[in-house]
Amino acid sequence: MTSKYSDIMAALRADKYAPVYILCGEEPYYIDRVYEYIATHALDEMAREFDQQTVYGRDLQGADIAPVISAARGYAMMGGRKVVIVREAQAVKKWEALEAYLNVIMPQTVLVICYNGKPDKRQNLWKKVAEHPQVVWLQSDKLRDYEVEKWILNYIAEYNSSHGRNGGGLTIDPKVAPLLADHLGTDLSAIVGALDKLIAGRPEGVNTIDAALVERNIGISKDYNIMELQSALIRGDVAKANRIAQYFGGSKDHPMIREMAPLFTFFSNLLMYHYLPNKTQAVVAKELGINPYFVKDYEMAARRYSAGKTFLIIGYLRETDARLKGINNPSAKDPDLWKELIYKIMH
Repeated sequence: MTSKYSDIMAALRADKYAPVYILCGEEPYYIDRVYEYIATHALDEMAREFDQQTVYGRDLQGADIAPVISAARGYAMMGGRKVVIVREAQAVKKWEALEAYLNVIMPQTVLVICYNGKPDKRQNLWKKVAEHPQVVWLQSDKLRDYEVEKWILNYIAEYNSSHGRNGGGLTIDPKVAPLLADHLGTDLSAIVGALDKLIAGRPEGVNTIDAALVERNIGISKDYNIMELQSALIRGDVAKANRIAQYFGGSKDHPMIREMAPLFTFFSNLLMYHYLPNKTQAVVAKELGINPYFVKDYEMAARRYSAGKTFLIIGYLRETDARLKGINNPSAKDPDLWKELIYKIMH
Protein backbone atom coordinates (compact mmCIF):
# COMPACT_ATOMS: atom_id res chain seq x y z
CA MET A 1 0.00 0.00 0.00
CA THR A 2 1.64 3.24 -1.15
CA SER A 3 1.93 5.82 1.63
CA LYS A 4 3.18 9.37 2.05
CA TYR A 5 6.33 10.01 4.04
CA SER A 6 4.47 12.31 6.45
CA ASP A 7 1.81 9.65 7.12
CA ILE A 8 4.44 6.96 7.70
CA MET A 9 6.33 9.13 10.18
CA ALA A 10 3.13 10.11 12.00
CA ALA A 11 2.25 6.43 12.47
CA LEU A 12 5.76 5.56 13.67
CA ARG A 13 5.77 8.39 16.20
CA ALA A 14 2.47 6.99 17.49
CA ASP A 15 4.22 3.61 17.91
CA LYS A 16 2.16 2.06 15.12
CA TYR A 17 4.46 -0.20 13.10
CA ALA A 18 3.53 -2.09 9.95
CA PRO A 19 4.87 -5.65 9.50
CA VAL A 20 6.59 -4.85 6.18
CA TYR A 21 8.11 -1.63 4.79
CA ILE A 22 9.35 -1.26 1.23
CA LEU A 23 11.34 1.99 1.08
CA CYS A 24 12.38 2.62 -2.49
CA GLY A 25 13.20 5.36 -4.97
CA GLU A 26 16.04 7.47 -6.30
CA GLU A 27 16.00 10.03 -3.45
CA PRO A 28 17.67 8.43 -0.41
CA TYR A 29 16.68 11.19 2.03
CA TYR A 30 13.20 9.88 2.88
CA ILE A 31 14.33 6.26 2.76
CA ASP A 32 17.07 7.00 5.29
CA ARG A 33 14.78 9.00 7.59
CA VAL A 34 12.22 6.18 7.87
CA TYR A 35 14.88 3.49 8.20
CA GLU A 36 16.77 5.45 10.88
CA TYR A 37 13.63 6.09 12.91
CA ILE A 38 12.65 2.42 12.92
CA ALA A 39 16.22 1.33 13.69
CA THR A 40 16.43 3.60 16.74
CA HIS A 41 12.85 3.58 18.07
CA ALA A 42 11.17 0.24 17.30
CA LEU A 43 13.12 -1.49 20.09
CA ASP A 44 14.80 -0.29 23.25
CA GLU A 45 18.57 -0.46 23.51
CA MET A 46 18.69 -3.85 25.21
CA ALA A 47 16.20 -5.48 22.83
CA ARG A 48 18.18 -4.20 19.83
CA GLU A 49 21.12 -6.34 20.92
CA PHE A 50 19.06 -9.52 20.54
CA ASP A 51 16.12 -8.83 18.24
CA GLN A 52 17.34 -6.39 15.58
CA GLN A 53 19.31 -7.50 12.55
CA THR A 54 20.64 -5.44 9.64
CA VAL A 55 22.03 -7.00 6.48
CA TYR A 56 23.16 -5.62 3.11
CA GLY A 57 21.87 -6.94 -0.17
CA ARG A 58 25.37 -7.28 -1.56
CA ASP A 59 26.32 -9.62 1.32
CA LEU A 60 23.51 -12.13 0.75
CA GLN A 61 24.83 -15.39 -0.67
CA GLY A 62 23.53 -15.90 -4.17
CA ALA A 63 21.83 -12.49 -3.98
CA ASP A 64 18.89 -14.37 -2.45
CA ILE A 65 16.49 -12.75 0.04
CA ALA A 66 15.74 -16.17 1.60
CA PRO A 67 18.03 -15.82 4.68
CA VAL A 68 16.39 -12.49 5.51
CA ILE A 69 12.93 -14.01 5.31
CA SER A 70 14.07 -16.89 7.46
CA ALA A 71 15.21 -14.38 10.10
CA ALA A 72 11.89 -12.53 9.80
CA ARG A 73 9.99 -15.75 10.51
CA GLY A 74 11.83 -16.26 13.78
CA TYR A 75 10.49 -15.22 17.17
CA ALA A 76 11.88 -12.34 19.23
CA MET A 77 14.21 -13.53 22.00
CA MET A 78 12.96 -10.77 24.31
CA GLY A 79 9.35 -11.64 23.62
CA GLY A 80 8.36 -8.41 21.87
CA ARG A 81 9.03 -7.06 18.40
CA LYS A 82 11.68 -8.34 16.07
CA VAL A 83 13.21 -5.95 13.52
CA VAL A 84 14.92 -7.14 10.33
CA ILE A 85 16.40 -4.53 8.00
CA VAL A 86 17.83 -4.96 4.51
CA ARG A 87 19.99 -2.09 3.20
CA GLU A 88 20.86 -1.70 -0.49
CA ALA A 89 18.27 -4.30 -1.42
CA GLN A 90 18.60 -3.41 -5.10
CA ALA A 91 21.52 -5.90 -5.14
CA VAL A 92 19.11 -8.77 -4.43
CA LYS A 93 18.20 -10.86 -7.48
CA LYS A 94 16.11 -13.66 -6.00
CA TRP A 95 12.90 -12.51 -4.33
CA GLU A 96 10.80 -15.68 -4.30
CA ALA A 97 11.03 -16.02 -0.52
CA LEU A 98 9.55 -12.54 -0.04
CA GLU A 99 6.59 -13.41 -2.23
CA ALA A 100 5.97 -16.52 -0.11
CA TYR A 101 6.32 -14.48 3.10
CA LEU A 102 3.49 -12.19 2.02
CA ASN A 103 1.12 -15.14 2.28
CA VAL A 104 1.91 -15.69 5.98
CA ILE A 105 3.38 -12.53 7.53
CA MET A 106 4.75 -12.71 11.08
CA PRO A 107 2.82 -10.02 13.00
CA GLN A 108 5.52 -9.42 15.62
CA THR A 109 8.24 -8.80 12.98
CA VAL A 110 9.00 -5.45 11.37
CA LEU A 111 10.69 -6.18 8.04
CA VAL A 112 12.27 -3.12 6.41
CA ILE A 113 13.59 -3.32 2.85
CA CYS A 114 15.57 -0.30 1.63
CA TYR A 115 15.79 -0.36 -2.16
CA ASN A 116 17.79 2.43 -3.82
CA GLY A 117 15.99 2.66 -7.14
CA LYS A 118 12.60 1.76 -8.55
CA PRO A 119 11.42 -1.84 -8.47
CA ASP A 120 9.49 -2.69 -11.62
CA LYS A 121 5.84 -2.72 -10.56
CA ARG A 122 4.95 -4.40 -13.86
CA GLN A 123 6.46 -7.58 -12.48
CA ASN A 124 3.99 -9.78 -10.64
CA LEU A 125 6.08 -9.82 -7.45
CA TRP A 126 6.33 -6.05 -7.04
CA LYS A 127 2.73 -5.53 -8.11
CA LYS A 128 1.68 -7.96 -5.37
CA VAL A 129 3.97 -6.30 -2.83
CA ALA A 130 2.76 -2.77 -3.64
CA GLU A 131 -0.91 -3.76 -3.32
CA HIS A 132 -0.58 -5.89 -0.17
CA PRO A 133 -2.63 -4.37 2.69
CA GLN A 134 0.04 -5.15 5.30
CA VAL A 135 2.89 -3.60 3.32
CA VAL A 136 3.78 0.09 3.58
CA TRP A 137 5.33 1.18 0.29
CA LEU A 138 7.24 4.47 0.20
CA GLN A 139 8.18 5.80 -3.25
CA SER A 140 10.92 8.38 -2.64
CA ASP A 141 11.40 10.32 -5.87
CA LYS A 142 13.95 12.99 -6.70
CA LEU A 143 12.74 16.56 -6.50
CA ARG A 144 12.35 18.45 -9.75
CA ASP A 145 14.22 21.76 -10.03
CA TYR A 146 11.00 23.77 -9.79
CA GLU A 147 9.97 21.94 -6.59
CA VAL A 148 13.06 22.81 -4.52
CA GLU A 149 12.05 26.33 -3.51
CA LYS A 150 8.66 25.17 -2.19
CA TRP A 151 10.35 22.29 -0.36
CA ILE A 152 12.69 24.74 1.40
CA LEU A 153 9.75 26.89 2.51
CA ASN A 154 7.92 23.79 3.78
CA TYR A 155 11.01 22.72 5.73
CA ILE A 156 11.08 26.10 7.50
CA ALA A 157 7.35 25.79 8.23
CA GLU A 158 7.84 22.30 9.67
CA TYR A 159 10.73 23.58 11.78
CA ASN A 160 8.47 26.26 13.24
CA SER A 161 5.70 23.74 13.85
CA SER A 162 8.00 21.31 15.65
CA HIS A 163 9.62 23.98 17.83
CA GLY A 164 6.47 25.87 18.79
CA ARG A 165 6.75 28.88 21.05
CA ASN A 166 10.20 27.97 22.31
CA GLY A 167 11.98 28.03 18.96
CA GLY A 168 9.50 28.86 16.21
CA GLY A 169 8.95 32.15 14.45
CA LEU A 170 11.73 31.46 11.95
CA THR A 171 11.34 33.27 8.62
CA ILE A 172 13.28 33.26 5.38
CA ASP A 173 13.80 36.22 3.07
CA PRO A 174 11.73 35.56 -0.09
CA LYS A 175 14.82 36.07 -2.24
CA VAL A 176 16.86 33.52 -0.29
CA ALA A 177 14.75 30.42 -1.01
CA PRO A 178 15.24 30.58 -4.82
CA LEU A 179 18.89 31.48 -4.25
CA LEU A 180 19.42 28.34 -2.17
CA ALA A 181 17.43 26.27 -4.67
CA ASP A 182 19.66 27.43 -7.50
CA HIS A 183 22.90 26.82 -5.60
CA LEU A 184 22.11 23.54 -3.84
CA GLY A 185 20.29 21.67 -6.60
CA THR A 186 17.88 18.80 -5.85
CA ASP A 187 19.92 16.74 -3.37
CA LEU A 188 17.72 16.78 -0.26
CA SER A 189 20.52 15.76 2.08
CA ALA A 190 22.59 18.74 0.89
CA ILE A 191 19.59 21.07 1.18
CA VAL A 192 18.77 19.91 4.72
CA GLY A 193 22.42 20.14 5.73
CA ALA A 194 22.58 23.74 4.47
CA LEU A 195 19.31 24.75 6.12
CA ASP A 196 20.29 23.21 9.44
CA LYS A 197 23.62 25.02 9.24
CA LEU A 198 21.83 28.31 8.61
CA ILE A 199 19.40 27.73 11.47
CA ALA A 200 22.18 26.83 13.88
CA GLY A 201 24.42 29.67 12.65
CA ARG A 202 21.98 32.48 13.42
CA PRO A 203 23.17 35.07 15.93
CA GLU A 204 21.17 35.06 19.14
CA GLY A 205 17.82 36.76 18.71
CA VAL A 206 17.89 36.61 14.88
CA ASN A 207 14.94 34.76 13.39
CA THR A 208 15.35 35.61 9.71
CA ILE A 209 17.46 33.71 7.22
CA ASP A 210 18.67 36.46 4.88
CA ALA A 211 21.29 36.80 2.16
CA ALA A 212 23.99 37.99 4.58
CA LEU A 213 23.49 34.91 6.80
CA VAL A 214 23.65 32.67 3.72
CA GLU A 215 26.88 34.26 2.54
CA ARG A 216 28.46 33.95 5.99
CA ASN A 217 27.48 30.32 6.56
CA ILE A 218 27.11 28.75 3.11
CA GLY A 219 29.43 30.91 1.01
CA ILE A 220 26.86 32.06 -1.57
CA SER A 221 27.63 35.68 -2.42
CA LYS A 222 24.79 38.08 -1.63
CA ASP A 223 25.95 40.32 -4.47
CA TYR A 224 26.92 37.86 -7.20
CA ASN A 225 24.13 35.35 -7.60
CA ILE A 226 21.37 34.54 -10.08
CA MET A 227 18.71 36.47 -8.16
CA GLU A 228 20.84 39.61 -8.28
CA LEU A 229 21.42 39.11 -12.01
CA GLN A 230 17.70 38.68 -12.59
CA SER A 231 17.04 41.83 -10.55
CA ALA A 232 19.56 43.79 -12.64
CA LEU A 233 17.88 42.62 -15.85
CA ILE A 234 14.47 43.65 -14.52
CA ARG A 235 15.72 47.14 -13.56
CA GLY A 236 17.75 47.58 -16.73
CA ASP A 237 21.01 47.93 -14.78
CA VAL A 238 23.39 47.08 -17.63
CA ALA A 239 26.57 47.64 -15.61
CA LYS A 240 25.55 45.37 -12.75
CA ALA A 241 24.22 42.67 -15.07
CA ASN A 242 27.53 42.59 -16.90
CA ARG A 243 29.54 42.52 -13.65
CA ILE A 244 27.61 39.52 -12.40
CA ALA A 245 27.79 37.77 -15.77
CA GLN A 246 31.56 38.37 -15.86
CA TYR A 247 31.85 36.93 -12.34
CA PHE A 248 29.83 33.87 -13.36
CA GLY A 249 31.97 33.38 -16.46
CA GLY A 250 35.12 33.15 -14.36
CA SER A 251 33.70 30.96 -11.58
CA LYS A 252 33.50 27.17 -11.56
CA ASP A 253 30.75 27.47 -8.96
CA HIS A 254 28.38 29.07 -11.47
CA PRO A 255 28.15 26.87 -14.57
CA MET A 256 26.23 28.76 -17.22
CA ILE A 257 23.95 25.88 -18.12
CA ARG A 258 22.70 25.80 -14.50
CA GLU A 259 22.41 29.55 -14.00
CA MET A 260 20.36 30.02 -17.16
CA ALA A 261 17.56 27.73 -15.92
CA PRO A 262 16.06 30.31 -13.50
CA LEU A 263 16.29 32.97 -16.21
CA PHE A 264 14.40 30.74 -18.63
CA THR A 265 11.72 30.15 -15.98
CA PHE A 266 11.44 33.86 -15.26
CA PHE A 267 11.07 34.97 -18.87
CA SER A 268 8.69 32.09 -19.65
CA ASN A 269 6.54 33.28 -16.74
CA LEU A 270 6.88 36.86 -17.95
CA LEU A 271 5.46 35.87 -21.34
CA MET A 272 2.50 34.25 -19.54
CA TYR A 273 2.11 37.40 -17.44
CA HIS A 274 1.75 39.56 -20.55
CA TYR A 275 -1.27 37.58 -21.66
CA LEU A 276 -3.04 37.28 -18.30
CA PRO A 277 -6.35 39.16 -18.52
CA ASN A 278 -6.35 39.70 -14.75
CA LYS A 279 -3.07 41.00 -13.36
CA THR A 280 -4.02 41.41 -9.71
CA GLN A 281 -1.39 40.11 -7.29
CA ALA A 282 -3.39 37.09 -6.11
CA VAL A 283 -4.27 35.96 -9.63
CA VAL A 284 -0.72 36.41 -10.96
CA ALA A 285 0.78 34.51 -8.02
CA LYS A 286 -1.68 31.64 -8.53
CA GLU A 287 -1.38 31.43 -12.32
CA LEU A 288 2.44 31.63 -12.34
CA GLY A 289 2.87 29.50 -9.22
CA ILE A 290 5.05 32.09 -7.49
CA ASN A 291 5.30 33.80 -4.12
CA PRO A 292 3.11 36.95 -4.18
CA TYR A 293 6.24 38.85 -3.10
CA PHE A 294 7.67 38.45 -6.61
CA VAL A 295 4.64 39.74 -8.53
CA LYS A 296 6.11 43.24 -8.46
CA ASP A 297 9.16 41.93 -10.35
CA TYR A 298 6.93 40.81 -13.21
CA GLU A 299 5.09 44.12 -13.19
CA MET A 300 8.40 45.97 -13.53
CA ALA A 301 9.83 43.56 -16.10
CA ALA A 302 6.68 43.79 -18.24
CA ARG A 303 7.19 47.53 -18.52
CA ARG A 304 10.74 47.01 -19.76
CA TYR A 305 10.27 43.93 -21.94
CA SER A 306 7.26 43.74 -24.24
CA ALA A 307 5.64 40.42 -25.07
CA GLY A 308 7.46 40.40 -28.41
CA LYS A 309 10.82 41.14 -26.79
CA THR A 310 10.18 38.50 -24.12
CA PHE A 311 9.52 35.95 -26.85
CA LEU A 312 12.86 36.86 -28.48
CA ILE A 313 14.66 36.56 -25.11
CA ILE A 314 13.33 33.03 -24.65
CA GLY A 315 14.75 32.28 -28.09
CA TYR A 316 18.14 33.74 -27.08
CA LEU A 317 18.18 31.52 -23.99
CA ARG A 318 17.36 28.42 -26.04
CA GLU A 319 20.03 29.29 -28.58
CA THR A 320 22.64 29.82 -25.86
CA ASP A 321 21.69 26.52 -24.24
CA ALA A 322 22.24 24.75 -27.55
CA ARG A 323 25.62 26.45 -28.03
CA LEU A 324 26.67 25.39 -24.52
CA LYS A 325 26.00 21.84 -25.67
CA GLY A 326 28.24 22.29 -28.69
CA ILE A 327 25.62 23.06 -31.34
CA ASN A 328 26.79 25.77 -33.78
CA ASN A 329 29.52 26.76 -31.35
CA PRO A 330 33.06 25.80 -32.36
CA SER A 331 34.92 27.89 -29.80
CA ALA A 332 32.90 30.34 -27.65
CA LYS A 333 33.34 29.83 -23.88
CA ASP A 334 31.06 30.76 -20.98
CA PRO A 335 32.40 34.34 -20.53
CA ASP A 336 31.81 35.13 -24.21
CA LEU A 337 28.37 33.53 -24.22
CA TRP A 338 27.37 35.42 -21.08
CA LYS A 339 28.48 38.74 -22.58
CA GLU A 340 26.56 38.06 -25.77
CA LEU A 341 23.44 36.89 -23.97
CA ILE A 342 23.26 39.91 -21.64
CA TYR A 343 23.68 42.25 -24.61
CA LYS A 344 20.87 40.58 -26.55
CA ILE A 345 18.50 40.63 -23.58
CA MET A 346 19.08 44.27 -22.68
CA HIS A 347 19.26 45.82 -26.17
